[in-house]
Amino acid sequence: MTEYNRSEKISWFLPAALFLLMLSNYTSAQTINMDSIKIQNYSNVAGQIVTTALKERKGYELLRELCMIGPRLSGSKNSLEAINWAFEKMKTFGFDSVWLQPAMVPHWERGDTESCTIINENKNLSVLALGGSVSTSEEGITAEVIEVKDFDELEKRKDELKDKIVFFNNTIDAGLVDTFSGYGKIVKQRTEGAIESAKYGAVGVLIKSITTKYDNVPHTGVMSYVDSIPKIPSAALGFQDAEYLSKEIKNNPHLKINFKLSCKTLPDAKSYNVICEIKGSEKPNEIIVVGGHLDSWDVGYGAHDDGAGCIQSLEVLDLFKRLNIKPKRTIRCVFFINEENGSRGAREYEKIAEQSGEKHIAAIESDRGGFTPEGFYVDTDSSLVFDILQSWLPVLEKAGISWIKKGGSGSDVGKIKNTAALIGYVPDDQKYFDFHHSDNDVFEEVHPRELELGTAAITVLTYLLSEEL
Repeated sequence: MTEYNRSEKISWFLPAALFLLMLSNYTSAQTINMDSIKIQNYSNVAGQIVTTALKERKGYELLRELCMIGPRLSGSKNSLEAINWAFEKMKTFGFDSVWLQPAMVPHWERGDTESCTIINENKNLSVLALGGSVSTSEEGITAEVIEVKDFDELEKRKDELKDKIVFFNNTIDAGLVDTFSGYGKIVKQRTEGAIESAKYGAVGVLIKSITTKYDNVPHTGVMSYVDSIPKIPSAALGFQDAEYLSKEIKNNPHLKINFKLSCKTLPDAKSYNVICEIKGSEKPNEIIVVGGHLDSWDVGYGAHDDGAGCIQSLEVLDLFKRLNIKPKRTIRCVFFINEENGSRGAREYEKIAEQSGEKHIAAIESDRGGFTPEGFYVDTDSSLVFDILQSWLPVLEKAGISWIKKGGSGSDVGKIKNTAALIGYVPDDQKYFDFHHSDNDVFEEVHPRELELGTAAITVLTYLLSEEL
């Protein structure tokens, strides 16, 4: 894969003082509100964007193509195939620049063996290694199971853990409306459970899958180690089998299981961010990024996480082309690599960014699935910027956006420094964790209208940022 019409050296910097100068037109609360004629003009453009996206469904078909490649874990053959597909596909759209940005990424492979059996019951449990886990021996690990809910209980029972398998029986609080909040409250059990358990002599870790769906499909995700503590194998159980195991432990506190994993970590591999852009007609050196992450876990097809976000970002630029919209500022689409288990692509983008005079005005990330649009979270130090974005709601409502709130943007764009506004696209989240990091995340679970309406919402916001910020 070679460079196309672009140097690999990219970077940007936007001093806060310069940004404040750019906002000189918004010096009072009265000037933040757009006049009715401007709102109507922008609403007309927004209507064209929405209608075109919904009728033509081009992004939906692109997502179908991407998912046909299969899962795209960083360092894998499939991930390189997806990178090449994206690079060649972007070149067909007639954008001003298309290029690859190298990044060295982790390379972890699941292996062929994953099993978990309750001794003396001949009962096999549905299990999936956590990303980054070490393997067991060929014979596996056979030990009693200690069930805990959280790290507090783990600490209280630390004297019982030596030579045991720790089973974290906890998942997203079903009583919470915000599923991402529920996920955030317990995800450390997946990421740090092996570290905390190994401190007290445990020999393995199992977790109940972090999901909102009561099926038996296990959900993976990244976990971590520290060099000063023994590395113990870690895996997730399907929700229903985790419930079954909990019941059996209550009946038999000395219940034993055997689990086997053959996963391995290989040397880092060379990979790439895939980037394209349309140059701004008036301020080409001022950049607005739209992006998602191209990698996915090695189960399912990464349709919602995050094939949808990548395709939505790409279609933003394509809608500008199809509708002959000439942005004032440069619109750049970035398919980040390695968000799932290292964020190496985002770090390379950040690192190289600091070496040129480009100025990032805003960055939008789509990484919450291809569901119905609801709003945007905005990470900004400027109350003025936030007020400006909120003033655009009458236009954004054309694409189903009902709110703009302060909040986090995304793990990839969140690393871009000195940017006026880092923005996270927020669709309805009630079903996202049904699919997240599992075999459930397939193309057929993406609804074309929901995906395309999300694309339209991001496109309208990108258009307004280019014209008004």
